Amino acid sequence: AESMKGDREIVLAAVTKDGSALQFAAGSLKSDQEIVLAAVSRSGSALQFAAESLKSDREIVLTAVSRSGYALRFAGESLKSDREIVLAAVRRHGYVLQLVADESLKSD
Repeated sequence: AESMKGDREIVLAAVTKDGSALQFAAGSLKSDQEIVLAAVSRSGSALQFAAESLKSDREIVLTAVSRSGYALRFAGESLKSDREIVLAAVRRHGYVLQLVADESLKSD
């Protein structure tokens, strides 16, 4: 079963169906941009299971917060003050404003 978790084709099929399946993928696949993008396209909160490096990938984070504003809490610190990403997140869930790192974005 462990080898299946490292099988790219199987993992891609799984996360395309259910993004949270990313949590069960082998570590190397959690840093695979295509797999993580497929996962967050399905379920924004799957961002929490992505490799740290991809939590700062703008395309992945923007996709995740567009799906679920609350995914902003799993984004890399630098992206928590990115205006476009914050805007996408609060458009999805206004309450996410409390997670915004940059005070100037709250009053802009």
